[in-house]
Amino acid sequence: MSLLTAQIRDLNDLAARARLRHLQPRIGMDFSSNDYLGLASSPRLRAAVAAALARDVPVGSGGSRLLRGNDAEHEALETEAAAFFGSETALFFSSGYTANAALLSTLPQRGDLVVYDDLIHASAHEGMRLGRAACVGATHNDADAFDDAITRWRRDGGTGRPWIAVESLYSMDGDAAPLNALLAVADRHEAMLLIDEAHATGVFGDNGRGFAAALEGRENVVSLHTCGKAMGCEGALVCGPRIVRDFLVNRGRGFIFSTAPSPLMASAVRESLRILADEPERRARLMALIAFAERALAPCGISPAGSQILPLVIGEDAAAMALAAGVQAAGFDVRGIRPPTVPAGTARLRISITLNVDEAGIAALADTIERLRG
Repeated sequence: MSLLTAQIRDLNDLAARARLRHLQPRIGMDFSSNDYLGLASSPRLRAAVAAALARDVPVGSGGSRLLRGNDAEHEALETEAAAFFGSETALFFSSGYTANAALLSTLPQRGDLVVYDDLIHASAHEGMRLGRAACVGATHNDADAFDDAITRWRRDGGTGRPWIAVESLYSMDGDAAPLNALLAVADRHEAMLLIDEAHATGVFGDNGRGFAAALEGRENVVSLHTCGKAMGCEGALVCGPRIVRDFLVNRGRGFIFSTAPSPLMASAVRESLRILADEPERRARLMALIAFAERALAPCGISPAGSQILPLVIGEDAAAMALAAGVQAAGFDVRGIRPPTVPAGTARLRISITLNVDEAGIAALADTIERLRG
């Protein structure tokens, strides 16, 4: 008998429900990545990395930031990022998942309340699971639901600090959060507003500063900008008041006990910030492609939300994966998304529009989906 019987049973159950995952190579035209601005292969990023190597920037950090891993490139990036996004400070993490988990496991304290959007990232759930504050979900993108949750908590004797946790642009539906309404809720209840800008950074806002650009620098706003999506690199930047940075450095276990990100990657992210400012035409081209895709894919049943993320909701897991396989066989890299990543009954194709495709490719994808759905 295998020592891993429980694991085998679980995998067999996933397979029976068409939810067993496999690693797949990159194949076909890119309609699945988060490389929205096509920066992952940017000559400027390559040149920046080469220049950093030439000036002896190390590949590895050699330790955590609190030991010998703190490099001048990390600090230079954090200074430039704070200036770029308009925050008091910034702190560089190795990934968005690590940053989100550190934020929500560290900042809210025992006696506080975290009210989170029902569709928030898995990494936020991980942070809440590790944290000490009470947590409650709120109906997706419903500012009144957040307000009601905090009001009920106060009425029932809650005396700590409320925290509102949302994404500015949701990764599976492509819809934007009502940030101004949520900020009003935060102001009314003296709450902190945590905004995950993962899919908005680089794409929306002045110079690609995200949907929360106008809110940066406020005492009650903390934002997270991932560097591995539109910025074409790796890592994540937490932007907010200095006290937030200092507290994460002193209490954030995900920061304290992790080997620091590569200084070479910090150099690349610095260059990516400059590209966002220097090359607004990338965003303009992407917006034109999004508009074209919305028109071309409308007959397929897609309801656009005005962003680069276009979900085609199928419903049943097996049907969604079968359609994804057919699309992939035709030469388009579109992935099927199933629960628990999305709610049960909403399995889908997540179509991502990036500068790695063109109008001809989008039109061909639309024709293929229509043909396969018959």
